[in-house]
Amino acid sequence: MKIPSLAVLAPILMWIGIAASYGDDQPKISSRPAFFAMDTIARGQPDTVVPLLKDLGYDGLGGTAGDGSMASALEAAGLKFFNGYITLQIHGGQPILTDEMRAKIDAMAGHQTTLWAAISKVDKAGQPFKKSDVAGDEVAVPKLLELAEYAGAHGVKIALYPHTGSWLERVEDAIRLAGKLHRDDVGVTFNLCHWLKVEGPERDPVPVLKEALPKLMFVTINGADTGDTKAMGWDRLIQPLDNGSYDVAAFLKKVRDVGYAGPIGFQGYGLKGDEREILRRTMAAWRKMTGE
Repeated sequence: MKIPSLAVLAPILMWIGIAASYGDDQPKISSRPAFFAMDTIARGQPDTVVPLLKDLGYDGLGGTAGDGSMASALEAAGLKFFNGYITLQIHGGQPILTDEMRAKIDAMAGHQTTLWAAISKVDKAGQPFKKSDVAGDEVAVPKLLELAEYAGAHGVKIALYPHTGSWLERVEDAIRLAGKLHRDDVGVTFNLCHWLKVEGPERDPVPVLKEALPKLMFVTINGADTGDTKAMGWDRLIQPLDNGSYDVAAFLKKVRDVGYAGPIGFQGYGLKGDEREILRRTMAAWRKMTGE
């Protein structure tokens, strides 16, 4: 019997090693990191979304905060509800733990999932802080700590989600805030499309990825164009994974090389066309990039 060469075995062993490093609450994928679709493209009710993701080979969904029925349906099919997205506004004189917020967290309890939190606005005495203004931490940190304590008691983690145009706009903002909370169940997200919009393609993401790594819970990707990305619209910064001139495969290698082995999501916001075909093409591109 011919023994495979080291060159052949190396990529296989690398991805097996990544799969073995997952936490107990992550799906065990034998040959690659977990890959999920966001509900920006996998839209609809559980009876349509879950079979679609299962059929195409996705490991689960990034959905909406508080969607317990979707989480249960995914789990019944052997998939995972990775996270539930929410946009927060933090006001100095108002509680963050409203009845609505408690209800969302309560619905996510028991699913080993994460509250995916963007923070669009932080204000004090009615005066909003500017984007990425560190002064806003004075208001945001105690509110987020209160939220994290309630979520943590229900087994729900929090991953801060940098979003273009928001107070929490940059990955460094999320790293700074997560560090001030001093909780293992609060982490950060690296979103490729928002990175390109805010930072541009010239800035090397590796130093930021390395800084984020101890707290990095999710990375999201999509096809995109390169060039003056700060001036581009989302139609060029968010494309199916097999489209665009930006080298996503090279970005994924950087993510892998810094040591990140967690879930990766596909962002499909604003994409037009048949959802199933977009998701099929994206999965094919993902499999090619990861060497399946």
